[in-house]
Amino acid sequence: MTSKNHSRSIHQRYESLLSKVTERKSQVQTFIDMLHNQTTWLTSPASTRFHLNCEGGLLQHSVGVAETLLRIKDTLAPDISDETCIIVGLFHDVGKVGMPGKPYYIPEARDGVTTGKYSTNQELVSMGLALRSLYLVSQYMPLSDEEAQAIAYHDGMYVPEGRSVSHREEALLLLLHWADMWTAKVLE
Repeated sequence: MTSKNHSRSIHQRYESLLSKVTERKSQVQTFIDMLHNQTTWLTSPASTRFHLNCEGGLLQHSVGVAETLLRIKDTLAPDISDETCIIVGLFHDVGKVGMPGKPYYIPEARDGVTTGKYSTNQELVSMGLALRSLYLVSQYMPLSDEEAQAIAYHDGMYVPEGRSVSHREEALLLLLHWADMWTAKVLE
């Protein structure tokens, strides 16, 4: 993370990324409105045990991945649009919100006081997180084949279904996977 990004709040960085979306601006705004009003997008952790397992961790991780993805693509694949990188970077893990009105992560409480830990909502329909992310995003905006592949398989070797695209990954998928790993394991 650059010192410039470090000094700006996560919400400023988030808004800055969203301001760069132009071609699908109305669809992204409708999606954002739903996320803000019907899900825990702004407060969900990024995980229950690992990186950013704290309130707001998912947004922090997602912004970090989008920013890292933009930097990587500028060097390795400048022909991929910034808008594509912002959309897949911000929303690659959006499935971690659960479904509208049904959060995926539930704050644990002991004696009526939240503990700062989270558990997963066992009442949600079972679905892989990347698949849930793709399901949510695709209801609100059109995605290219490459964008859909990137969201669906960004976890790569960590999920069995990732093997189905092995050696047939599009550049965007590889860049998103690397940005996600770099952000989670190095920056966070």
